[in-house]
Amino acid sequence: MSDYPLIVISGPTASGKTGLAIALAERFDGEIVSCDSVAVYRLMDIGSAKPSPEERARVPHHCLDMYWPNEECTAGDYARHAREAIAAIRERGKVPIVAGGTGLYLRALLQGLAPAPRRDEALRERLRGCVETKGSAWLHRILQRLDAKAAALIHANDAPKLIRSIEVTLAGSAPQTTQWEAGREPLQGYNVMQFVLGPTSIGPFREQLYARINERAAAMFDRGLVAETKMIRERFGEACRSLGALGYAQAMSLLRGEMPAEAAISAAQQGHRNYAKRQLTWFRREEGMQWLEGFGDDAAVQAATFAAVQKGLEA
Repeated sequence: MSDYPLIVISGPTASGKTGLAIALAERFDGEIVSCDSVAVYRLMDIGSAKPSPEERARVPHHCLDMYWPNEECTAGDYARHAREAIAAIRERGKVPIVAGGTGLYLRALLQGLAPAPRRDEALRERLRGCVETKGSAWLHRILQRLDAKAAALIHANDAPKLIRSIEVTLAGSAPQTTQWEAGREPLQGYNVMQFVLGPTSIGPFREQLYARINERAAAMFDRGLVAETKMIRERFGEACRSLGALGYAQAMSLLRGEMPAEAAISAAQQGHRNYAKRQLTWFRREEGMQWLEGFGDDAAVQAATFAAVQKGLEA
């Protein structure tokens, strides 16, 4: 086989991607490349559910802690870093395993993205002003009119991504999702085996997933998410772009006295559940996915994935 193996583990939040990726890495002598739009930031450990130090000691991980929270990491930036990491893993004779749930980042890595229009700082400042005066939900409604497909993939509280999507749409004189389809450079030279943790039909999986999401979101607050958020705010300021991410946005509301702890936790749980729905919708639209009926920390799911990967390696 001329193409080098590349394993991809994706799926909704709290579906056990890290556990399955580590099991695969240990079984097939691999290294893991994270595909998470929050885990790329330093200091944002609890809210991004980064692999623990113990997990990272078991298997080398890449594309974590690359940027400071006040810096921007676009899908194109991520794809460049991830491709470099994958090439280095290949040179070491290891199997690269991409694991994460950020669908746009994964698409950028595997399929490439069209060159983005140049930044318009003046437009960005105007849009940031709109967020301050009218709220990010107002921007989300604007994006829905400009590019409904892009709006469906971005949370209404994620002001930085909303601003960038509107900027790209206006600067390129076409919806951002339309621009994504032009001028892409797919990743070449790899036998890509893509797996998604999730149901092909909803069934009981959804309720189990939501219970896992609720438990994990509450555990983040118990483990110190508010203190982590406060530290980042003190270091990088109230307007730090990454503090709009799920979990951090709710912790910020708590810190500002806008809601009590119980309400903040509930809002974070709801936000993560909504995000999981969007992730499943995204991955159902992607081609070449093999769906795994269950969670990544289930022994049966791991065994089925091992068998599928072994078959792919022998093909």
